[in-house]
Amino acid sequence: LKALVIGDAMLDHYIWGDATRISPEAPVPVVEITGDTYSAGGAANVAANIRALGARAGIWGWIGKDEAGARLRRILDEKGVVFPSRAFVMAASTIQKTRILVRHQQLCRLDREPDPADYPRDAARRIRPLLPTVGRHDVIIFSDYAKGFLDNTIVSRITTVARRAGRFIAFDPKPSRPLSFHGPDLMTPNKKEALELAGIGVNAHGAFPAEAVCGAIWRKFRPRHLVVTMGEEGLLLSERGRATHVIPTVAREVYDVSGAGDTIIAALSLALASGAAFVDAAHFANAAAGVVVGKVGTATASPREILARVSGQ
Repeated sequence: LKALVIGDAMLDHYIWGDATRISPEAPVPVVEITGDTYSAGGAANVAANIRALGARAGIWGWIGKDEAGARLRRILDEKGVVFPSRAFVMAASTIQKTRILVRHQQLCRLDREPDPADYPRDAARRIRPLLPTVGRHDVIIFSDYAKGFLDNTIVSRITTVARRAGRFIAFDPKPSRPLSFHGPDLMTPNKKEALELAGIGVNAHGAFPAEAVCGAIWRKFRPRHLVVTMGEEGLLLSERGRATHVIPTVAREVYDVSGAGDTIIAALSLALASGAAFVDAAHFANAAAGVVVGKVGTATASPREILARVSGQ
């Protein structure tokens, strides 16, 4: 399969170290840095997961003319992800998330994001040269992190072209920046996002109103398949507004859940586009996510790792 990911590309930066004393300047730990690592984040991590699973991947998203942007392009090149950099290089800085980890535990996160006013304008003109390539992909994934790349013009134009070509369309939405879309083949909000999309408030300690949430999202967006990622509770599956299955998590150890949603939408989209039954596709994605959360940092799952996971090795 060949997949195209459209959304907010990011660079994830990890600073590793140890803390054995408190600063005399303020009541904060002093971190002695032992190393730095970098990986693809956001929509770029979705594309990296697609490549790790064996499919071809391309990504459309903004990237800055800066050191972080150059590093992200190198990471994508090494993974074999196609990035039309000339079309989407901007003068603003690349989105970068820096996490400081002490003994594999996240101490804090530092975000670098451009001013939205620095983003290029006229989305229709920017994507026009790339629209002919949409139909050459089997899977189209919108990966929205509410950072500004996706807007209604981009979503509408690409969805129209993809539907005419009979392509699989998946959407990972962010309710904080509502976009107009209808009838995707797959939606994968997390628990909090699903409640917001449904317009349902719930007590923090109350039970998740699965039927009400699934029904409200169906009436509003009409997704063919809805998967709500429920964290340690696993995956909630829904079709035509009805909650049909709950698949428990298969994670044995959880070190870091960051990026797990990227793995879920990548694995689900590829499995469903390959013709897998909905429940089988969800089990596959759940196993892939179980591999990823057992690693520190945004990561991917290979077929070998997934097979080892499901065979209990």
